[in-house]
Amino acid sequence: MSDFLVDHGVVIALLCAGLAVLYGALTTRSLLALSPGNDRMVEISKAVQEGASAYLRRQYTTIGIVGALLFIVLIPLQSIEVAVGFALGGMLSAAAGFIGMNVSVRANCRVAEAARGGIPPALNAAFRGGAITGMLVVGLALLGVAGYYGVLTAIFDTTQKEAVDALIGLGFGGSLISVFARLGGGIFTKGADVGADLVGKVEAGIPEDDPRNPAVIADNVGDNVGDCAGMAADLYETYVVTAVAVMLLGVLTFGDSNLTQVALYPLVLGAVAIVASIIGTFAVKSAAGKVEQALYQGLVASGVLAAIAFYPITTWMMDGLATRTADVTIVAPGTGDLYLCSLIGLAVTALLFLITDYYTSTRFGPVKKTAEASETGHATNIISGLSQGMQATALPAIVLALGIYGAYELAGIYGIGVAVMAQLGLCGLIVALDAFGPITDNAGGIAEMAEMPEDVRNVTDPLDAVGNTTKAVTKGYAIGSAVLAALVLFAAFKIELNAELVDNGKEPVEFLLDKPEVLIGLLIGGMMVYLFAALSMEAVGRAGGAVVEEVRRQFKEKPGIMDGTEKPDYATCVDIVTKTAQREMILPSLIPIVFTLIIGVLSVEALGGLLIGVIVVGLFMAVSMTAGGGAWDNAKKLIEEGAFGGKGTLAHEASITGDTVGDPYKDTSGPAINPMIKVANIVAILIIPLIA
Repeated sequence: MSDFLVDHGVVIALLCAGLAVLYGALTTRSLLALSPGNDRMVEISKAVQEGASAYLRRQYTTIGIVGALLFIVLIPLQSIEVAVGFALGGMLSAAAGFIGMNVSVRANCRVAEAARGGIPPALNAAFRGGAITGMLVVGLALLGVAGYYGVLTAIFDTTQKEAVDALIGLGFGGSLISVFARLGGGIFTKGADVGADLVGKVEAGIPEDDPRNPAVIADNVGDNVGDCAGMAADLYETYVVTAVAVMLLGVLTFGDSNLTQVALYPLVLGAVAIVASIIGTFAVKSAAGKVEQALYQGLVASGVLAAIAFYPITTWMMDGLATRTADVTIVAPGTGDLYLCSLIGLAVTALLFLITDYYTSTRFGPVKKTAEASETGHATNIISGLSQGMQATALPAIVLALGIYGAYELAGIYGIGVAVMAQLGLCGLIVALDAFGPITDNAGGIAEMAEMPEDVRNVTDPLDAVGNTTKAVTKGYAIGSAVLAALVLFAAFKIELNAELVDNGKEPVEFLLDKPEVLIGLLIGGMMVYLFAALSMEAVGRAGGAVVEEVRRQFKEKPGIMDGTEKPDYATCVDIVTKTAQREMILPSLIPIVFTLIIGVLSVEALGGLLIGVIVVGLFMAVSMTAGGGAWDNAKKLIEEGAFGGKGTLAHEASITGDTVGDPYKDTSGPAINPMIKVANIVAILIIPLIA
């Protein structure tokens, strides 16, 4: 069995990846067979579809121009194989986001229609819509890595090391799409959301998703391009980057006789986790209508099945690793140690979920404190949300530190890589839970705009509330996995850099804190995160301001909108945020590329410090922004459910302000830091030939 898995690891990975894509295709067919509802529901859903598709086409056109330039640069800097991998990674990432988003915007009206029959059928439709995106993400990611590796080694007869080096380009392609998608989608969705809330809720006093609001369609479009396509691109990139980084670490660390084993082990781990995730999707059901429990029982089932499957895979594939014969002798970890590392990865996932849920769910103290603080005004709401976001960084940092320590003690830096790969094994279901959010949000919006019966809103509202929580907890997972993946990338960068330096007759480098260059790099890396977040926040402010002016103009020039005698112009608001997002996403996206390149050319030691600074500061900034934004959002929802005076009170007005501030925190800047961290580390690896 050991020889079979090693000899056929690529085939096994491709088969399981194909199974995920097949699951997505069959589920899409069954979902689209459901009734989309009446003509008004179809009309609204179609408007959202058209807006989302138009936005993504323009976004990918912009990215394509940047990508073409980088493709040309990569050929002399690295090789044609790396450049082709870069193009392939970008196209697969774009495909995962585009297909998944298109399914989501067609699922929304079907969920609203299914809600006529109660929570169980609506839950089933919404989760299936999200699961399609999730399985496409992991399926296409594994298909790209395993397929390109197989082509390079089997057809072009490259060595494992050369093939894995080429795969770095594949990861960079996914990273480029991810940082643009996260930024552009986040600017779009929150620009529309902020504009819609400030004029609609605060000034006009109309409900959320009211069809009289000219920004309501743009808001619904944004939910999909930000939370669906954006998260898909983010976790696709994290999956690819982690798999490639673990393969690279294995090839760099262990002896020549083990190269095939260590290169294919992370791919087979990902393959069996896909099967576990597909089985887990069938556990998501609830006759009693307990939505959150139903979603999490599917995740738990997948985690348990993956934990069971990892043991025989590890035993069969990794038995008898030899130590590398180099200047530094590295003791090969045993199969039991590697298996424990995989369990650490699953445990970190579970703990990050629980911690993020605690800080962002309406059931627990942090959100209740923020809601209660709203009773004394806008300022106290803001102060509470900021403090909750800062507090929310402590426990994830401790969990990640313990996970890193445990995996490193068991199997060195390669053990950390195995833990992250196991963590990302559940990526398919995680993305499904995230995509569940915009689908249910849009379903509620369609029910409101189509004036469906109140009992339908009584179904879509609790689904939307749970979807809001799942979006928050999946962001915590995405941040944690991004930091661990970046740590593995940094280790690979250091090993490969020193090997290149030695080959060129130079001394290897150590990134010691008593070196001024390293400290300078640390400061610049931390500054990059703050500058990146500031520019993206500012972009949302400008987009939101433009939407506010447009909505005010329409209310003033078309007074009949409020009494229903005139129709609002939805398309103009969509066009405003589309153009703003395309323009504003470029400058922040270049920060991790340009700064890393310049510092790398000037000083290798400073580059190492920069990468460490980006990872550490990025973790705390991303967690505090996403958790704080989630607390503000759910504090508003808690008040709207009747707590602390309910709607129309000072507490409600203050909570709307907090939610508006939190929108770019949790849905633009915070999540976009994830790919930004990894882009900096990948660029550092790619420029090693230039700086060594």
